[in-house]
Amino acid sequence: MLSSLIGAAIGSAIDGADGDDSTLDGAIGGAIAGMMVRALAPVVLTYATGWLVLHGIGKAKDLVFQSSARQD
Repeated sequence: MLSSLIGAAIGSAIDGADGDDSTLDGAIGGAIAGMMVRALAPVVLTYATGWLVLHGIGKAKDLVFQSSARQD
C-alpha cells in the first residue's frame, strides 16, 4: 500500500511539472507503476538468481572438463 501511495505522489509531482492539466492522471499512473514494481520485483530477483546459479555451474563445468581434458 505504501508503494502505491509513494508512486502516486511521485507520478503526481512529475505530471504537475508541465502544468497542462490536473495531476490526477499522473497519480494514477504512478500508483499503477508502484504496484507493478512491487509485483514484478520478486520475479525479477528470482530469475536473476537462477541465471547466476546456472551461469556459475556452467563456468565450473567448463573449468573442470577443460582441466581434465588437458591431463589426457
